[in-house]
Amino acid sequence: MNDETFNLSMRKFLKTVGVTSQQKIEEAVRAAVADGSLTDDSIDVEVTLTCGALDLTHVVTGKIKLKGTV
Repeated sequence: MNDETFNLSMRKFLKTVGVTSQQKIEEAVRAAVADGSLTDDSIDVEVTLTCGALDLTHVVTGKIKLKGTV
């Protein structure tokens, strides 16, 4: 394994995950707010990362605030 190649490839993948995930969440939140189905101050979120080749499943949970301060 080449550590530099691995690290650069990992960063590129994670950047893509972060950017596209943010876009999808923003689109869904704006649509839900616009149609009145979302009125909460925050939303619970969960991301599941899987990699079959490594038999890896990792779940990350959190809360995204929509109003107030961070």
